[in-house]
Amino acid sequence: MLEEPIRPGRASLEEIAMLAMEFGRLLMESGASARIVDEITTQVARGLGAERVDLRVGYASLAITVGIGFDGITRMRKVGALGVNQRLDHALRQLATTIENGEVSAPASRAELEQLIRESPRHPDWLVDVAAGVACASFGRLLGVDWAAVVPIFAAAAMGQHLRLQLALRQVNIFLNTALVSFATSALSGLTARWTGSKTVDMAMIAAVLLLIPGVPSLNAQNDILEGHPTLGSARAVWVVIMLVFLTVGVWLGQMVLGEGR
Repeated sequence: MLEEPIRPGRASLEEIAMLAMEFGRLLMESGASARIVDEITTQVARGLGAERVDLRVGYASLAITVGIGFDGITRMRKVGALGVNQRLDHALRQLATTIENGEVSAPASRAELEQLIRESPRHPDWLVDVAAGVACASFGRLLGVDWAAVVPIFAAAAMGQHLRLQLALRQVNIFLNTALVSFATSALSGLTARWTGSKTVDMAMIAAVLLLIPGVPSLNAQNDILEGHPTLGSARAVWVVIMLVFLTVGVWLGQMVLGEGR
């Protein structure tokens, strides 16, 4: 095999491929759709000097082929758990635009990317808990729960979000995590709604678990299928369906314990 010729002042194919895939991995793990991952990865690779870029986006892996002239390499890497991080997502897009304009070299791009990962701001856990509680309580009112159930929904949803994070930090399986949080949140909401004299206990139990609905993955699954990535979209759709099954099981167990929903 012929070795890649040295090109003074230009990134090697290895550097281009690995840095572009790092952008793709982070975007996937931040909740980006396949189209966005493809566009930004290509943007980075071309900005670093690649003439040809072909990317395969899978549910748990990425594969990229980059080429300059007659030279080309293919590299693969694993993708971690898919989540949602809009701040990191937007920061990656901005850095990709800077790279595309040729304003930074490959080493500088790598350094800036590592700095983004370290310093990308995150909301404090307590704020996320409160926001989840407020959102679920608000949706509860939209769904028709009475005022007596609003505070129980808020408290149960905030507790559920805190429990969800703690289980995730302990690397509990995400589906088991969903079932446990769904059960605890719905049961607590239903129990406290009873104590406050609510007449909509059953609906309060459902409203309290709305924080577990996988909205971004559902939207990405639909977009991926419509935008020509049916394999990835189908995999994401299956994941969403299984999440909803475990969520439903948790609520059902909570209703059984409290004798609701009969």
